[in-house]
Amino acid sequence: MSNENQELRKAGLKVTLPRVKILQLLENASEQHLSAEDVYKLLLDAGEDVGLATVYRVLTQFESAGLVMRHNFDGGHSVFELDRGDHHDHMVCTDSGEVIEFHNEEIERLQQQIAEEHGYELTGHSLVLYVKKKEAQG
Repeated sequence: MSNENQELRKAGLKVTLPRVKILQLLENASEQHLSAEDVYKLLLDAGEDVGLATVYRVLTQFESAGLVMRHNFDGGHSVFELDRGDHHDHMVCTDSGEVIEFHNEEIERLQQQIAEEHGYELTGHSLVLYVKKKEAQG
Protein backbone atom coordinates (compact mmCIF):
# COMPACT_ATOMS: atom_id res chain seq x y z
CA MET A 1 0.00 0.00 0.00
CA SER A 2 1.39 3.42 -0.91
CA ASN A 3 2.33 6.02 1.66
CA GLU A 4 -0.47 8.32 0.42
CA ASN A 5 -3.06 5.56 0.85
CA GLN A 6 -1.83 4.96 4.41
CA GLU A 7 -1.95 8.68 5.21
CA LEU A 8 -5.52 8.98 3.90
CA ARG A 9 -6.71 5.93 5.81
CA LYS A 10 -4.98 7.08 8.99
CA ALA A 11 -6.82 10.42 8.64
CA GLY A 12 -10.12 8.54 8.28
CA LEU A 13 -10.56 9.37 4.60
CA LYS A 14 -11.54 6.95 1.85
CA VAL A 15 -8.78 6.44 -0.71
CA THR A 16 -9.92 8.05 -3.98
CA LEU A 17 -7.87 8.95 -7.04
CA PRO A 18 -8.33 12.75 -6.63
CA ARG A 19 -7.30 12.58 -2.95
CA VAL A 20 -4.22 10.49 -3.75
CA LYS A 21 -3.21 12.79 -6.64
CA ILE A 22 -3.64 15.96 -4.55
CA LEU A 23 -1.75 14.50 -1.58
CA GLN A 24 1.09 13.39 -3.89
CA LEU A 25 1.21 16.85 -5.41
CA LEU A 26 1.38 18.54 -1.98
CA GLU A 27 4.12 16.17 -0.84
CA ASN A 28 6.25 16.69 -3.96
CA ALA A 29 5.64 20.36 -4.83
CA SER A 30 8.65 22.66 -4.73
CA GLU A 31 6.45 25.39 -3.21
CA GLN A 32 5.15 24.47 0.24
CA HIS A 33 2.29 26.99 0.39
CA LEU A 34 -0.19 26.45 -2.44
CA SER A 35 -3.61 27.91 -3.11
CA ALA A 36 -6.41 25.69 -4.40
CA GLU A 37 -5.91 27.35 -7.79
CA ASP A 38 -2.18 26.51 -7.69
CA VAL A 39 -3.00 22.85 -6.95
CA TYR A 40 -5.54 22.81 -9.78
CA LYS A 41 -3.04 24.28 -12.28
CA LEU A 42 -0.34 21.80 -11.26
CA LEU A 43 -2.79 18.92 -11.70
CA LEU A 44 -3.72 20.22 -15.17
CA ASP A 45 -0.03 20.55 -16.07
CA ALA A 46 0.44 16.91 -15.01
CA GLY A 47 -2.41 15.82 -17.28
CA GLU A 48 -4.76 14.98 -14.42
CA ASP A 49 -8.50 15.41 -14.92
CA VAL A 50 -9.55 16.85 -11.56
CA GLY A 51 -11.95 19.80 -11.40
CA LEU A 52 -11.38 22.96 -9.38
CA ALA A 53 -14.45 22.26 -7.19
CA THR A 54 -12.98 18.84 -6.36
CA VAL A 55 -9.66 20.44 -5.42
CA TYR A 56 -11.43 22.84 -3.03
CA ARG A 57 -13.49 20.01 -1.52
CA VAL A 58 -10.47 17.71 -1.05
CA LEU A 59 -8.34 20.46 0.51
CA THR A 60 -11.16 21.27 2.95
CA GLN A 61 -11.45 17.56 3.80
CA PHE A 62 -7.68 17.37 4.29
CA GLU A 63 -7.84 20.40 6.60
CA SER A 64 -10.63 18.85 8.68
CA ALA A 65 -8.68 15.59 8.90
CA GLY A 66 -5.49 17.38 10.02
CA LEU A 67 -3.46 16.58 6.90
CA VAL A 68 -3.05 20.21 5.84
CA MET A 69 -3.12 23.62 7.46
CA ARG A 70 -4.87 26.57 5.86
CA HIS A 71 -3.28 30.01 6.14
CA ASN A 72 -5.02 33.23 5.22
CA PHE A 73 -2.24 35.62 4.41
CA ASP A 74 -2.84 39.19 3.17
CA GLY A 75 -6.08 39.85 1.33
CA GLY A 76 -7.81 36.71 2.61
CA HIS A 77 -6.00 34.56 0.02
CA SER A 78 -5.95 31.00 1.43
CA VAL A 79 -2.91 28.79 0.97
CA PHE A 80 -2.43 25.25 2.17
CA GLU A 81 0.59 23.36 3.45
CA LEU A 82 1.03 19.81 4.66
CA ASP A 83 0.84 19.51 8.44
CA ARG A 84 4.10 17.77 9.23
CA GLY A 85 3.66 18.26 12.97
CA ASP A 86 6.46 20.79 13.35
CA HIS A 87 5.58 24.28 14.55
CA HIS A 88 6.86 27.22 12.57
CA ASP A 89 5.90 30.81 11.86
CA HIS A 90 5.79 32.70 8.57
CA MET A 91 7.07 35.82 6.88
CA VAL A 92 5.32 36.99 3.73
CA CYS A 93 7.12 39.30 1.30
CA THR A 94 4.70 42.09 0.41
CA ASP A 95 6.46 42.66 -2.93
CA SER A 96 6.79 39.11 -4.28
CA GLY A 97 4.28 37.15 -2.17
CA GLU A 98 7.04 34.70 -1.21
CA VAL A 99 6.33 32.82 2.03
CA ILE A 100 9.33 32.17 4.28
CA GLU A 101 9.05 29.70 7.17
CA PHE A 102 11.04 30.26 10.34
CA HIS A 103 11.25 29.08 13.94
CA ASN A 104 12.66 31.17 16.77
CA GLU A 105 12.89 29.82 20.33
CA GLU A 106 13.04 33.32 21.84
CA ILE A 107 9.78 34.35 20.14
CA GLU A 108 8.17 31.11 21.32
CA ARG A 109 9.36 31.74 24.89
CA LEU A 110 8.16 35.37 24.87
CA GLN A 111 4.69 34.38 23.64
CA GLN A 112 4.43 31.83 26.45
CA GLN A 113 5.63 34.42 28.98
CA ILE A 114 3.17 37.08 27.77
CA ALA A 115 0.23 34.69 28.01
CA GLU A 116 1.25 33.67 31.54
CA GLU A 117 1.74 37.29 32.64
CA HIS A 118 -1.86 37.94 31.64
CA GLY A 119 -3.09 34.86 33.51
CA TYR A 120 -3.58 32.62 30.48
CA GLU A 121 -2.26 29.33 29.21
CA LEU A 122 -1.07 29.49 25.60
CA THR A 123 -2.85 26.76 23.62
CA GLY A 124 -1.73 27.76 20.13
CA HIS A 125 -0.80 30.71 18.00
CA SER A 126 -0.20 31.94 14.49
CA LEU A 127 2.48 34.52 13.74
CA VAL A 128 2.85 36.12 10.33
CA LEU A 129 5.36 38.88 9.67
CA TYR A 130 4.83 40.97 6.54
CA VAL A 131 8.20 41.99 5.14
CA LYS A 132 9.89 43.46 2.11
CA LYS A 133 13.49 43.32 0.95
CA LYS A 134 15.67 46.16 2.15
CA GLU A 135 16.98 48.38 -0.59
CA ALA A 136 20.70 48.04 -1.09
CA GLN A 137 22.70 50.83 0.52
CA GLY A 138 24.97 52.37 -2.05
